Amino acid sequence: MTIRLGVAPIAWSNDDLPELGGDTPLEVCLTESRAAGFSGTETGHKFPLDPARLGPLLAAHGLTLVSGWFSGRLLGGSVEAEKARMEQQLATFKALGAPVMVYAETTGSVQGQRRTPISRRPQLSAADFRAYGETLTVLAEHMAGRGVPMTYHHHMGTIVETDADIDLLMAHTGPAVGLLVDTGHIAYAGGDLLAITRRHARRINHVHCKDVRPDVLAQARASDLSFLEAVLAGVFTAPGDGGIDFAAFANLLAEIGYSGWVVVEAEQDPVKAPPLAYTRLGHDHLARLFSQAGITIAR
Repeated sequence: MTIRLGVAPIAWSNDDLPELGGDTPLEVCLTESRAAGFSGTETGHKFPLDPARLGPLLAAHGLTLVSGWFSGRLLGGSVEAEKARMEQQLATFKALGAPVMVYAETTGSVQGQRRTPISRRPQLSAADFRAYGETLTVLAEHMAGRGVPMTYHHHMGTIVETDADIDLLMAHTGPAVGLLVDTGHIAYAGGDLLAITRRHARRINHVHCKDVRPDVLAQARASDLSFLEAVLAGVFTAPGDGGIDFAAFANLLAEIGYSGWVVVEAEQDPVKAPPLAYTRLGHDHLARLFSQAGITIAR
């Protein structure tokens, strides 16, 4: 089986914390992404969404468009409104051959609220998940019909955070709703990475790999920090620099036959954690473990 290694630009410039890499040019991000060994990148707020500009820009750096985040507002809204909101991004991703679009429900989310403890995130009942899942499936089918399938991102501070939330989401949505497995968010939420990956193996169509610093995570939980304060404290880091067992995860991806992109995505202060050094660390750590697991890494 074959995977490709991509990177997220959040290591260079944080979309939710402008003070982290706000003055770093996109050119630096793209040059260093390639230098670190990656063959693709996700998008961030500094990326143009005009395919006529973005395509040549990525090609000049030898990079492919992997995916990119979309802040969903379907909860309490309508499918038609979501279709209109995502149209430009969807069209660009389709034109440039992105295999998936990252979708996360951000209605009521506290992920971007620096003063709000993570415990105050919105939560849905099982009945609410049923109704939400029906409309989400309709939207995902539209995206699939356009050639850019949905990959749903469970995320701290949102309605889908824990293993139980992920199970409810998968139970109440159709197969068009793919699942993005994010190693760092599962660890932060106290989940079981291997169990959730095995349980929903057939729905996984994208992977984010970031590590967690166990001591910082313990303090963040004990203090009920906001998500952004935890990021500033250094809760996340690149694979190989924290406590997650990526060897076991690599072996499981081989076991379930995952084939697609694996993206290094670790938001932290670029002054304290120089992006080129840390993303290269993540790339090399994963490349070694995936190879040992019998997975071929394509360029």
